[in-house]
Formats: sequence, C-alpha cells, structure tokens
Amino acid sequence: MATINLRDKLKKTRQTFKDKFEDFFHSDKDREEIIDELSETMILADVGISSTEKIIDALRQKSKKSDHFPRIKQILEEEIIKILSQYPSDFNLSADHSVVMLVGINGGGKTTSLAKLAYHYSQEGKHVLMVAADTFRAAAQEQLALWGRKLNIPVIKGQYGADPASVIFDALQSFRARQSDLLLIDTAGRIHTNINLMQELEKIRRVIQREIDEAPQEILLILDASTGQNALIQAREFLKFSGLTGVFLTKLDGTAKGGSVISIVEELQLPIKFVGVGEEEKDLLFFSSQEFVRALLS
Repeated sequence: MATINLRDKLKKTRQTFKDKFEDFFHSDKDREEIIDELSETMILADVGISSTEKIIDALRQKSKKSDHFPRIKQILEEEIIKILSQYPSDFNLSADHSVVMLVGINGGGKTTSLAKLAYHYSQEGKHVLMVAADTFRAAAQEQLALWGRKLNIPVIKGQYGADPASVIFDALQSFRARQSDLLLIDTAGRIHTNINLMQELEKIRRVIQREIDEAPQEILLILDASTGQNALIQAREFLKFSGLTGVFLTKLDGTAKGGSVISIVEELQLPIKFVGVGEEEKDLLFFSSQEFVRALLS
C-alpha cells in the first residue's frame, strides 16, 4: 500500500484548490477576500455547504484581519484534519477469527473493494475466505469468483435467489472448519431506499453474531467518491442499518469531488477507514487524515 502516491491519485480534486492557491500567492487580497473565495472553492470541490460553513467560521475566528494566505492556509489544513480525525480509523480485527461485511448500493464498488481487502490481508499471511452473499445478481457472484481465481482465494457462493442469510450460515461453518483467519462478505446492494434490504442486512448480522462471538468486527459502508454529495443521500439510508463501523471510499482517483470526504465524515459521524484509488487489487490505502490533507492541499 505504501507505494501508492495519494497526491497523484487526488490530482483532479487538488487542481481545484491549486489554481486558487496560486492566485492567492500572487495577489495582495485581504483576509476577507481570501476566505470568501476559499468558501466558493470548497463548494466546487464538493465539501458540502454545512462542512464548508463550519470551516469558514473557524477561519474567521482563528485568523487575524492582518493575516495573509500562508497563515489562513495553515488554519484551513488544521480544521480539515480536525474534522477527519474525529473518529478512530483503525481497522479492528481480532487475533483469531474476524468477520467483515461490506454494504452499499449496486455499482459502488463493493465486490472490487472486497477483493482488495482480501488481497491485502492474504499478503500479510492471513487465511482469507470470501463470500458472495448477493444471491440476487448472478453477475455479482461471478465477479467475485473471478477475483477468487485471480487472487487464489476461496469463494463461497449460494444458489441464485437463495436466502443470503443461509449462504452466510454455510459460509460460517466452512470458515470455522477451515480455521480461516478472515471472512469477507459481499452483500446485496439493491436500491438503498428498499426497506427489505435493510431488514435483510440486519438478519445477516444476527446470524453472524449468533455463530461467532463479537462478530462482525467491521461493517463497512462502500461509497463512490465520484458521486460527491449524492453519496450522502445513499449513506443516510444505510445508517438505518445498525452496526456500521466505517466507510470504504471508492473511485477517489477519478473524481474532482474528493472534498466530499470531509462532509461524509462530518455528517455520518463515521470514520473513513479505506480508500480505493484504482481498479487493481493493490489500489488500496488505509485512510490517514494528515496524508489526505497534505495530498489535497499541497
């Protein structure tokens, strides 16, 4: 993971700030002009109105009227890091048998994200097992099976149309029989306003908890960064499903809306735990608020 350059991956979003910053460095604009223009820049980067207002208020409170851009930029960086660091982003896996669920709408990148996690932890020496619990889309199961063959990681699938909870139950038995270390579950992602989907996810969680104490250790909400503020609309529905532990943000490399990371953390009160920055299995980063801000505003 460490070989990936986050600064390069955030190029599209960073350009929004870079153009404005260069303008500030080569002008004699006063504090109020700078702050007003920064507000507009953050909205363009899809930071969101509420988060932008919070940051702008902090800029006014913590800066002096005589301050120039370097000082204002320093406060800006500090405030964004403060927002992004509110909630611990550590990935919590037990020493023995850990279960991780991935939830989110179709098309958000769940299956690819699951494969990236599987690859990373298998490279760390863990015995990983993947489960295709989206029994409503044959394509989803086949996609995960393809990843399994590519990564040489076993995949458990159920019959098309089968009860996802029953597939999970069988997978848990296999998980224990194989004495695997990590079980990664790809769930269905039908439209997020469907109450039946939320009930189904709750049922899956109950089955896991009944079979393995303190599991699932993590339930990650997969959000597509390229949808910007629309990702929050999806996320609000999934917040009705209890147990979410964090966000896995996908497609961060292909969007100018990377500022949405800030409002996602602020509104959902969930940490960003991983970011996907490409389509390959290695294109995965643990999220760091400091690294993100440096890559975004440098």
